[in-house]
Amino acid sequence: MTMREIMYREALREAIDEEMQRNGDVFIIGEGIAERGGSYKVTEGLLAKYGPKRVRDTPIAEAGMIGVGVGAAIAGARPIVEILYVDFAMLGMDMLVNQAAKFRLMTGGDGRVPFVMRTQGGAGGGVAAQHSQSLEALFYHIPGLKVVMPSVPADAKGLLKYALRQDDPVMFLEHKHLYMTKGPVPEGEHIVEFGKADIKRPGKDVTIIAWSNMVPRALEAAAALAEEGIEAEVVDPRTLVPLDKDTILASVARTNRAVIVQEAVRRGGVASDIASIIQEEAFYDLDAPIEIVAGLNIPIPFNLELEKASVPQKDDVIRAARRALHIQPMAIAAK
Repeated sequence: MTMREIMYREALREAIDEEMQRNGDVFIIGEGIAERGGSYKVTEGLLAKYGPKRVRDTPIAEAGMIGVGVGAAIAGARPIVEILYVDFAMLGMDMLVNQAAKFRLMTGGDGRVPFVMRTQGGAGGGVAAQHSQSLEALFYHIPGLKVVMPSVPADAKGLLKYALRQDDPVMFLEHKHLYMTKGPVPEGEHIVEFGKADIKRPGKDVTIIAWSNMVPRALEAAAALAEEGIEAEVVDPRTLVPLDKDTILASVARTNRAVIVQEAVRRGGVASDIASIIQEEAFYDLDAPIEIVAGLNIPIPFNLELEKASVPQKDDVIRAARRALHIQPMAIAAK
């Protein structure tokens, strides 16, 4: 398998390009995604290749474009709807929650909604409370929706290609700080199935479960912990729905400790649900309470320093891992 280093956004573009070549029913709509190539340049060059019928700019009307996408999917097309910020997806929640997510059940299993909503979220860059939220828990809570949150370019490409071949609605959530990151991606056909977590770093002392932009934070923390002689295993679920709980539970069984890291606010988050799964199904494997590292229960501040303080950083993950291992800061300093 030939590998090359490309950016996260380039991996997404490759996935869209390859699936548009493969299937004429795939098209993409969104704000500024055609002539401008998207705010994050994911769709750059696709208009020239596929024309305005399959790469189409829309007005600033999120409810309208999500409604068009869901309707087109029900009618047999395979739309990608790009929403500039996940915060704005709230304008189309009726179509997502009451139409797309319920259609298969309400048609007795005969209906299909091959719909992909691509959007980005997360803090960073000082774009304030209405442009910085991590809202995966809202979609995670809705039966019928699949939730995907890739952290590296290879996963971004493979998961998006897989998403575009599904017959159910997929919420494909990217992070604004990942678009310019680079990583190895296989040339040619590359598919990553849903529901298969990836161990981004093996270890034996503590399991750190993280997704999206918290994966690089977890890996930075694991590297720092390694200098203290602590071997942390970093598990990336890649998809939250479906969730690969078997890989998570197997890792906890090896390390006997769990730290769960989410950028979203702590209250009502996915981390709490994963913690409940570990508590229910791996209680006797645990040698310490489960640690959750999460965003503060506040809107994201505009001020850059306050924004940074409101979401998990590397040192927060390190401290949680030390607590799970019953290591006090003074003991580390002495060591």
